[in-house]
Amino acid sequence: MIGDSGLFGRDDERRRLGVLLGYARNGRGGSILITGEPGIGKTALLESVTAAATGFSTLRLDGFESEMTLPFAAIQRLTIPLSAYLPALTERQQQAIQVASGLAEGPPPDRFLVGLGVLGLLTAAAGGTPVVCAVDDAHLLDQESLDVMAFVARRLAVEPVAMLFAARDEEGFAARMGGVPELVLAGLGQESATALLRRSLAAPIDPASAAAIARATGGNPLALIDLAEDLSTRKIGGLGLGDDPIPVGRRLEAHYAQRVRQADAPVQQWVLLAAADTTGNLDLITAAARSLDLGDDVVDRAETAMLVELRDTVRFRHPLVRSAIYNASSGGDRRRAHRALAAAADRLGMIELEAWHAAKATLGTDAPVADRLEHAADLAARRGGFASRASILTRAAELTPPGRVKDSRLVGAAEAALAMGAVQVAHELLERIDEDAADRVNRGRVIVVRCGVGMFKADPELLLPAAAELVRAADEFRGLDTEREQRTLLKAYECCMTADRLTRGVTRHDLGRRIAASSSGGGLDATILAGLGALILRPYAEAVPRARAAFEAILELPDREMMHMGTAIAALGTFLWDDAGRRAGLARAAAAARDAGALQALDSLLWIISLAELTGGTVRRAEDSMEEVRAVRLAMGYDAENVINAALMAWTGAPRHLVLAIADGANAVGFGGVGASASAAVGLRDLAEGNYRDAYDRLKPLIRDPFLQVTPTQYADFAEAAVRSGHAREAEPYADSLVDLAAANGSLWCRGVAARAQALTSADSVAEAHFAAAVETLRRTGAEIELARAHLLYGEWLRRTRRRRDAGEQLQLAIHHFERSGAGMFLPRTRAELEAAGLKPAARNATGAPDLTTQELTVARMAATGHTNPEIAANLFISANTVDYHLRKVFQKFGISSRRQLADKLRAEDD
Repeated sequence: MIGDSGLFGRDDERRRLGVLLGYARNGRGGSILITGEPGIGKTALLESVTAAATGFSTLRLDGFESEMTLPFAAIQRLTIPLSAYLPALTERQQQAIQVASGLAEGPPPDRFLVGLGVLGLLTAAAGGTPVVCAVDDAHLLDQESLDVMAFVARRLAVEPVAMLFAARDEEGFAARMGGVPELVLAGLGQESATALLRRSLAAPIDPASAAAIARATGGNPLALIDLAEDLSTRKIGGLGLGDDPIPVGRRLEAHYAQRVRQADAPVQQWVLLAAADTTGNLDLITAAARSLDLGDDVVDRAETAMLVELRDTVRFRHPLVRSAIYNASSGGDRRRAHRALAAAADRLGMIELEAWHAAKATLGTDAPVADRLEHAADLAARRGGFASRASILTRAAELTPPGRVKDSRLVGAAEAALAMGAVQVAHELLERIDEDAADRVNRGRVIVVRCGVGMFKADPELLLPAAAELVRAADEFRGLDTEREQRTLLKAYECCMTADRLTRGVTRHDLGRRIAASSSGGGLDATILAGLGALILRPYAEAVPRARAAFEAILELPDREMMHMGTAIAALGTFLWDDAGRRAGLARAAAAARDAGALQALDSLLWIISLAELTGGTVRRAEDSMEEVRAVRLAMGYDAENVINAALMAWTGAPRHLVLAIADGANAVGFGGVGASASAAVGLRDLAEGNYRDAYDRLKPLIRDPFLQVTPTQYADFAEAAVRSGHAREAEPYADSLVDLAAANGSLWCRGVAARAQALTSADSVAEAHFAAAVETLRRTGAEIELARAHLLYGEWLRRTRRRRDAGEQLQLAIHHFERSGAGMFLPRTRAELEAAGLKPAARNATGAPDLTTQELTVARMAATGHTNPEIAANLFISANTVDYHLRKVFQKFGISSRRQLADKLRAEDD
């Protein structure tokens, strides 16, 4: 009933939290989110557990409503006592925290990079003593701080750190903390509730009445304590107390409002100032109180009346006390309080708070206040606060008279919301704009945001015409904003790649002409657009020089811009058949995204890398990228089980019907590129399994309806399917086309694939020369699957010419490269061919390789290539402690003691 802590009926909850702290004390960090209705005892439980956490260093953080629009406000308060540990972080993480906290100038940091820095600070702080971080009223944290805290909570693994959150589960708050275990506090049981009630009353109460009050309040502890006297002094029946609980929040607010009305007028004014501010900043409230001629002794009387508690900040007995005071006041009194607080904030140099309170004090429109809010929004953007920027600009727009400026603020808020992934908020903001009445630039911006919403929501009605809509947006920007015009056309190309052949409203030729027309504006973007325009419009040999110039221009971009160019890098690299350049460009872009903590950009890049590796790469690298996507999704709080790459599934043995069903589903929502790549992969799997007629039927529609740079990479696959299914004459023009492409681009990858296709379509008298050329050329590329297939086809040809020993040599090499590249779907065909030659596959070297987890293998590979633990931690969005933990396990499994030995072991495994 009542434990040592003095809490009634919370023994099970305290035990669960105690286990969490016990794990943290022993170096196994974790987190938990305590949710429940107002007054249910979240704060009391939090305080009870942290007070009993002996041997821990305790950090306490509270959420404040007035800070909800100040980006990283809570993180700034959290990191102040941790500032001594800043040197333990990488330079980029230090800068991210300082910029986010407003202590330094620099590029706006991504919130996940700030999160990695906070994780590092907590880990460093826990180096000597375990740390428990308790966050109360977490639902009142600013969005950026909340994202950071949730990120850190999800990444705790082998750190002696425990994070406890308490919050009301309002508007799906628990879902926003995705990945953090939840503890839902319900009302006290009947026995504990009646015991608490008896302890709270000055006079005895009969058991029946006590039970009725306990039922009526739902066992809510605050209601039982604060309403006990009020309820017990009336007749139970007169209160209407039945089996259904009373609305606790409303009755408590009325109770507190009545207590405030009993105080003198100056106290009422002072507590209204404190309620209107919510930061608890005593200097600010005192300055505002003096401007209203309230004496300094008023605060003491407010505390005596048990309305507030004075600590390092002003705190109300409960948030319901604050809401009761604020809601019971008239609109005029509230605005007067906000005006006084705005003036005090201005005198104290608190720019964002001044704007926030000035806005609260305003009725109707007020252009000067709206201007100040926009300035505060710009300050938020400089600190990486997109959620705060969206919120502040929305309020600024409400205070702005109708017209261009109001529209600009609304669409700016929508852009910021979209950048945070708040697509519904972005959509609702766009609905407030009269697009027909808007000026051209704002109209174009609306279109761009709407297309972004369609991409996020996978809405085919928005996604399929997105390329056409973005061309329309570019037309609105033309002659007014060249940079926006060019960036919008780059997005149009990306959307065309996404929808693939399902693109509506604009032909590829028209898109190419519009892209080419915008390339006269000068600058790197113009060079990139010129290359993409040539890719679409010009004959291949003419397009290659411009495409190469565009590819090189992307590589000249700063990292912060390059990490958003994944589609263009993949498209141009594939068009040029530059497997090494494409891989290096995408790797650099991904590294830039990791360094910046830009997980959303990294997520997109890893998807692109995974798909790119299936043509001109290896399945193993494609799988590694998808594993990293899963880790990134988990770090962002998403369900990693929803990460699906249908083309990769086809390569790795998923049932054919399942892959095709996913392809159909992707097409249905507008992701035609996903559908087409999956269908092509199934066709290739048919080819690998010797189902040549099926492969021919699957690939022919894709070849007959070519799509940009993608289709030429499928020419050799179709040529093989056609030759083996009795359509050799159809294969010849595609083999010839590959030869022409290779002559224009100079690519070894393209030349090797062309030679392989030529070998299939040539007479036996010249076929061997083409096979030998294919093997020799592809051996010098990173396209290992293509090399393995060249060995396979060469071996098959040699066996048919009765050269079994030579055939065996080629087939053994094919098996080696298929195994090493992860292209297992070709192995049964290769082994069957080897057996038909009367040979057996060579026994694989028994290395006794240990079974490493994906995370262990990733850490091991990075360590073997010379990365330090902090560098690995930064790249994988984990702590240095976690890296050290994984490395120790790897060393134990391999039976080694140094990184040099690790490099040798991994090299042996790859060989």
